Amino acid sequence: MNARAHSFLPPNCMNDASLLPPAKAQARLQLQRDLRAAAQRARHSWLLMLAGLGLIAIAVPLLANAFWMKSLISSLALSVAVAGLALLYGQLGLVSLCQHALLGAGGWVALRLSHGFGLPFELCLLAAGLCSCGIGMVAGLPALRLKGLYLALVTLMMAGAFQVLVSATGFPDGGDGWLGRVVGSERLMMARPALALSDEAYFRYVAFCLAAVLSLIEWHRRSRAGRSWALIRRGEAAATAAGVNILFYQTWAFGLAGFCAGVSGALLAGGVGQLDGRAFGAAESVMMLALTVVGGVYHWLGPIISGLLMRAVPSLLSDFNVNGFLADIFFGAALLHALITAPQGIAGQLMGALKALRQRLQALHETREARQA
Repeated sequence: MNARAHSFLPPNCMNDASLLPPAKAQARLQLQRDLRAAAQRARHSWLLMLAGLGLIAIAVPLLANAFWMKSLISSLALSVAVAGLALLYGQLGLVSLCQHALLGAGGWVALRLSHGFGLPFELCLLAAGLCSCGIGMVAGLPALRLKGLYLALVTLMMAGAFQVLVSATGFPDGGDGWLGRVVGSERLMMARPALALSDEAYFRYVAFCLAAVLSLIEWHRRSRAGRSWALIRRGEAAATAAGVNILFYQTWAFGLAGFCAGVSGALLAGGVGQLDGRAFGAAESVMMLALTVVGGVYHWLGPIISGLLMRAVPSLLSDFNVNGFLADIFFGAALLHALITAPQGIAGQLMGALKALRQRLQALHETREARQA
């Protein structure tokens, strides 16, 4: 069948591999097999993530003491915000330095609604996510014209503005007025969910929320939004030629990252009971981005590792009577290593090591079978 005759085939015949030339039919079948294999790997990765977080939720409360429970609750809560930042950097290549500020904004909203209106924790959690989502969309508007260093500087200025604002107003702590500040009396703690009053139960609650957020992000990556983000990262000209609405999908990505940050802020406020404005400096947003890259932005394990680096490593150093600020030196060296030799981060290196080990064991098994035969 020549090319001219092939061009007059009906559309339904074009999808039938038996009616295509052999080379094209083979390529189409190979593409279909690759797509099915990729979908199967994604499904296995998602199931492994659920199983891993479930194991963590069961095992950690049985092994950790009160000090480590608080540290690990904060680690998992921060992992939720890191997951949103990893989405921006990994899918679109955008550098946002206001993620920690969005986390603080979500925590402020959750504390104000909890103290001022007595809403259930779940409603405060959702409101915090939606509020930070809206702020994240506003923060994403400069991304339409700015890239690279300029976008990083704009978002860093937003983080600096939030630092100044929260230093002047503070976080709500049960007082009257719009700001909800207590004057001359004891600060109130944020109420936890009714099913997670203890540290152990709240740790499981945070692990469940982290699993839900990671599942939401993974669903986006496999949907039309994820394919559009991949095209935008390859080049805006190619994305526009493919019919991708760049304004819509970039704003969508910043909104989703903001939602993750808001949920993280509410979870952190519920774990600690209260938030301190001094912990939301602009430098914390820079540190969060650095550790996001170190942990890995292309695998669900990366945000978990980054959250542990942000809270568990300083706690471990303090547990051994070592100045926790020494961790910054380690983080700087780890960032250089990730940027130069390991762009996949720690998560990518671990997955690569496991894959190599599995291949080596399979080769040894095949060699043993060959010798026996």
